[in-house]
Amino acid sequence: MFEDLKPAPADKILALIGLYRADERPNKVDLGVGVYKDNAGKTPVMRAVREAEKRLLADQDSKSYLGLAGDTAFNEAMAKLVFGANADTTRIRAAQTPGGSGALRLVAELLKHARPDATVWVSDPTWVNHIAILRAAGLQVREYPYFDAETGTVRFDAMLAALKGAPAGDVILLHGCCHNPTGANLDASQWTAVAGLLVEKNLLPFIDIAYQGFGDGLDADAEGLRIVAAKVPEMVVAASCSKNFAVYRDRVGAAMVMTANAAQADIASSQMLAGARTLYSMPPDHGAAAVRMVLQDPALRADWQAELEEMRQRMLLLRQRFAEALRRQSNSDRFDFIAGHRGMFSRLGLTESQVQRLREEHAVYMVSDSRINVAGLPENGLEELAKAVVSVLD
Repeated sequence: MFEDLKPAPADKILALIGLYRADERPNKVDLGVGVYKDNAGKTPVMRAVREAEKRLLADQDSKSYLGLAGDTAFNEAMAKLVFGANADTTRIRAAQTPGGSGALRLVAELLKHARPDATVWVSDPTWVNHIAILRAAGLQVREYPYFDAETGTVRFDAMLAALKGAPAGDVILLHGCCHNPTGANLDASQWTAVAGLLVEKNLLPFIDIAYQGFGDGLDADAEGLRIVAAKVPEMVVAASCSKNFAVYRDRVGAAMVMTANAAQADIASSQMLAGARTLYSMPPDHGAAAVRMVLQDPALRADWQAELEEMRQRMLLLRQRFAEALRRQSNSDRFDFIAGHRGMFSRLGLTESQVQRLREEHAVYMVSDSRINVAGLPENGLEELAKAVVSVLD
């Protein structure tokens, strides 16, 4: 039966990893993979997480299952981190998931049961796996205008116009902060306008918040989500701890649903957990337990927030310095938008052929759509990198 199978299309980002590793040039630069890196090119274990893991190792006395929802204390802590400490959690239910991707898929399963005929609208562009995950759950997907590659800004008027045409009951997928792959975000006034439109058109917000703390700060990065939550009767959320706790390989995330009242929340939660049972049954415990300990312990939480802020500030500085280097090398303001974007990513606005030339001629690796991982920028090689980028411009 397997002889008729064809190879699955290669994942472009994973393929890029292989090309980079095989490149023997000493000056190669990896701007492709979406993980935080320090100046030495390492993805560190955060201090507070390491300490929590030590305590976990010393105190954990069982490896038994926790249940379909996972670590319930973790779920409560994540709901407060995302929705705010004063949020009305009587209407919110959360389930621990295997990473942010697991949260997206679990929410998608819930949507398939709750709104089987609905279309999910995603930004153009969006994280490529969004579309694959939604379609794997049997959902229809459409795009709404979002990013202007010429200016590096959000096409907000076009975005609103498209969403006004979405049928009642459809689902609108929004990036909570640090838009992937562009780095271009909505401001507070734009979030308010979107929230009003969602209510007016009876559209369900689906917010993916994978980079909270990487943009403007923990609370500032959740401002848009909280603006929406204050206006709409119901919404769904996928949250990830991969970036802000640097627990990538431990796969820590949370799927959340907010409904009009507690009774509806309980029913939605039961359906979400039934979906978890068929997808992966029980979520992994270790990483979520460490995150829960960090969020619950005042000293660990303070140290985590301090280190997260160091990471955020480093990325902001790299953005500023790279934009300045590109301004000098290009003698133009073409790339100034990089300094104004937030999060780990920005798109340079290069063509695929220009990206290929950068790889072949300068050993600079980035995704074919010219998305760069800002955390991978070489602190001591920004001028050389800017010169390479300018050299491939038409």
